[in-house]
Amino acid sequence: DNMQVVNTTTAANYFHLLRRQVHSERRTPLIVFSPKQGLRMKQTRSPIDDLTSGSFEEVLDDPGDIDPAAVTRIVFCSGKVAWDAITERDRLGAPVAIVRVEQLYPLPTEQMMAILRTYPNARQLRWLQEEPENMGAWNFVEHHTWRVKEQGYDLHHVARVESGSPATGSKAIHDQELADLMGRVFHGL
Repeated sequence: DNMQVVNTTTAANYFHLLRRQVHSERRTPLIVFSPKQGLRMKQTRSPIDDLTSGSFEEVLDDPGDIDPAAVTRIVFCSGKVAWDAITERDRLGAPVAIVRVEQLYPLPTEQMMAILRTYPNARQLRWLQEEPENMGAWNFVEHHTWRVKEQGYDLHHVARVESGSPATGSKAIHDQELADLMGRVFHGL
């Protein structure tokens, strides 16, 4: 508990995160992984009411209007890739809930489990990350959540292939890899 690592996906949650940091009695470093692109995305905008009330939420449930009983797969992810997954889910009409983990450390496993319980028919869990397999949060998340397999959940991850670089350097290859990630997340639905 010597730091906080976050990757926010909405303006309101980012605002409340900074407010929490300023008003916290315990001073620990705050590491924010939110990309600059998120500042310009329509999906990250928040209504004024969300900024004037509320607090930082460590886990955000799917923002879509979906029937929890119809959901068969839950995709946990962090950051901008959540919006890509939501867009693809809506395009396909897949019975999938996209859950955004806004705080990676300390990992809010209790909140994640609470969200799992709201989807009674979802037994397939995926951790989606845009980073290559040898980077990103997967190894940390798996270490803290592998026990969900004992509860009957099927837990897997979806990531880019291992790499020595976090980015390809080519927009065309990046887009191709993103399409591959989305194909693997929604495979079989």
